[in-house]
Amino acid sequence: MEKIEHIGIAVKNLEESNTLFAALFGKAHYKIEEVKSEGVKTSFFDVGSNKIELLEATNPESPIAKFIEKKGEGIHHIAFAVSNIKAEIARLKAEGFTVLNEEPKFGADNKLVAFLHPKTTNGVLIELCQERS
Repeated sequence: MEKIEHIGIAVKNLEESNTLFAALFGKAHYKIEEVKSEGVKTSFFDVGSNKIELLEATNPESPIAKFIEKKGEGIHHIAFAVSNIKAEIARLKAEGFTVLNEEPKFGADNKLVAFLHPKTTNGVLIELCQERS
């Protein structure tokens, strides 16, 4: 893993949260994007060398809607940049981690993504991100 790519925060209302975080960071978000396959709308903020991703559910069955229903708003995941996501998935599986999707899928911000189950990472949902070429 190369670095923390972003921290994902589940929010109920993206518009209100964009206003809140713009005031916190002193600058506006740089992108809003919908990932229909995940039932989520995202907003990204640059914060130094990292990013913050706000995630709002677009349907009640999405993982973000279920997360907010169970735990409320807050940190949803930590994403790490990787240069070869398939090799990293294989390495982590060999180390005993449970990978939620063994084939990378298209995520927001032009990334291929895969997730590690929080039960194998001390309760933290880990996302692997590789830049799409």
